Amino acid sequence: MIEIKNIVKSFEGREVLKDVSTVFEKGKTNLIIGQSGSGKTVLLKCIVGLFDIDGGEILFDGRNNASMNFQERGLLRQEIGMVFQNGALFDSLTVEENVRFPMDMFTEMTMKEKLDRLNFCLERVNIKDSNHLYPSELSGGMRKRVAIARAIALNPRYLFCDEPNSGLDPVTSILIDNLIKEITAEFDITTIINTHDMNSVMEIGDNILFISEGEKGWEGNSSQIFSTRNKKLNAFVFASPFSKQLKEIKQMEDDE
Repeated sequence: MIEIKNIVKSFEGREVLKDVSTVFEKGKTNLIIGQSGSGKTVLLKCIVGLFDIDGGEILFDGRNNASMNFQERGLLRQEIGMVFQNGALFDSLTVEENVRFPMDMFTEMTMKEKLDRLNFCLERVNIKDSNHLYPSELSGGMRKRVAIARAIALNPRYLFCDEPNSGLDPVTSILIDNLIKEITAEFDITTIINTHDMNSVMEIGDNILFISEGEKGWEGNSSQIFSTRNKKLNAFVFASPFSKQLKEIKQMEDDE
């Protein structure tokens, strides 16, 4: 579980996050949504530790990130897996070398242990026997699977995904969503996903935090989002490419 309390963050005197609080639950897919410039990406980077916060607290299973020393923060980072927007694979490394990279950096595992673990991870994301391929030889969906395999290589307690469906077709996006949800439940990970994809919201939105102009505008789940009367949230939801289908669903909800 990750709990954030009264998070405040400013850049050059402009307040980007304003007193944001919520709880991201373990074993569930926690989504952060909002318009471009709303502050959702800044919030994710603050939680990961890429930005220092100006006020508030970030608690990782009760451990306050701000009060940790350098060594404790290093150990916490080893408990974190990250799936970047464009995969961020090393083009000059093979699939095997990419997935093995965090184990080479942060563990003293033997080569056999590393190979066993990376092959397990590749099989879990359904791309086994791709070890010696390079990123340029993979489809967009396969690159995202490799990125997920690398993110879970150290068996993380916390998984962060920044726009994991960016650049993918709708069918592949659904497959990636379902894979992240399955892994989250299977390994009991606290997963936080930053997304603008309303299909993801509908399919895997166990917990949803809507950020609007740097503030918590709404929170709930994928079922509750259709019955909300929150005007800013509705404007965001129904501006999506899926707005026609969403409006039909909401109309059915209103008619019941």
